[in-house]
Amino acid sequence: MSKTNSTVAIILITSLFFFWGFIHNLDPILIAHLRSAFSLTHLQASLIDSAVFIAYLVMGIPAGLIMQKYGYKIGILIGLLLFAVGCFLFVPAANTMSYLFFLSALFVVACGITILETAANPYMTVLGDPNTATQRLNFAQSFNGLAAFVAPIVGGQFILAEDPLSPEQVAALSAADRLQYIQTETAVVKGPYVILGCIILAAALIFMLIKLPEVKEEEGEKTGFFSTLKYKNVSWAVFAQFFYVGAQVCVLSFLIVFATEVSGIAGQDAKYYAGVAGLLFMLGRFIGTFLMRFIAPSRLLFLYAVFAGLLTCVSIFGSGFITLYAMVGIAFFMSIMFPTIFAMGVSGIGSATKSASSLIIMSIVGGAILPPLLGYVSDVTGNMQYGYFVVLCCFAVVALFALYNKSAKLEKAKPQE
Repeated sequence: MSKTNSTVAIILITSLFFFWGFIHNLDPILIAHLRSAFSLTHLQASLIDSAVFIAYLVMGIPAGLIMQKYGYKIGILIGLLLFAVGCFLFVPAANTMSYLFFLSALFVVACGITILETAANPYMTVLGDPNTATQRLNFAQSFNGLAAFVAPIVGGQFILAEDPLSPEQVAALSAADRLQYIQTETAVVKGPYVILGCIILAAALIFMLIKLPEVKEEEGEKTGFFSTLKYKNVSWAVFAQFFYVGAQVCVLSFLIVFATEVSGIAGQDAKYYAGVAGLLFMLGRFIGTFLMRFIAPSRLLFLYAVFAGLLTCVSIFGSGFITLYAMVGIAFFMSIMFPTIFAMGVSGIGSATKSASSLIIMSIVGGAILPPLLGYVSDVTGNMQYGYFVVLCCFAVVALFALYNKSAKLEKAKPQE
């Protein structure tokens, strides 16, 4: 593989991190918007995240099979096409005013993203020196962080154009006014998602025309998908990623709701805090990538997990604006967790890389399971802050992963006995 081809491939693959980061970080806007439009409880609103992240469980192994049989490029093209189709499905979802249809459209989008992530994450780790794989993946994921900064502001401008009504205010409307309100609120989402779908189709066309280098992983014993769990770094990464993604979704997806209900911020202003959280998320990845030149990735991961846990405690036990500031600050320390866990999980396993990637991507289903648990605890206790004990437990698991893998190196991994 020539250096030029590798550079072009890295640039193109990095753009994918921005695309799926953008769509994921529209979810907090969508949750706040549809929660008002359909008068949803916290638990019902959390199904938006469940619809997205359950796709990782459903599509994880099929995505890996696509990669094994057809290679990274075909996998990326299939992922982009599904991504675009899901975006276009927002039009009939809005026209029918069906919450279930919105969830279905999000599921299709997420199926496409699952294939993209299954391809892009391991592809980035093998496009170059294995000793800098973690830094390279963190750098690419930094553009996911850039999307986390941009998406809430753009989405807030075009989707949350006005402060949404509370469920109580919607209930107080007459039947005709309530129907009109739902029609107006659901129609707002069509334009942004259609535009995004067109952009994704354009990206698919570019990938179709550009020749990407097909990286050949190290030859080795052929293993089934679940047999890959015999590598301890893979099994631990699957476990840790499940809890990390659950924590990320709980923090970022409910940030606007948290700001309005706990900190008393108006919805129109809360979107800017979501943007700041995205900015810190991006900066955390760039800074983390730099620090990994001097600090072992596992040690830095442990430190970030500890600080994230401390800020979560402030969000649980504090009051007023300090809770929101702590919640926003958590984004900085979450930043390196996904790519670092992923890179440590697939390091040194040769021919099992694509299978391991599928399993780690499947573990993103934590984003579907843990937010409803947060919503349930919040609804049952009547206090949204108590739901964040779920997040605290997640960061504890990430810290344990970092400790258990503190001696991990990018050499050939050995299966567990």
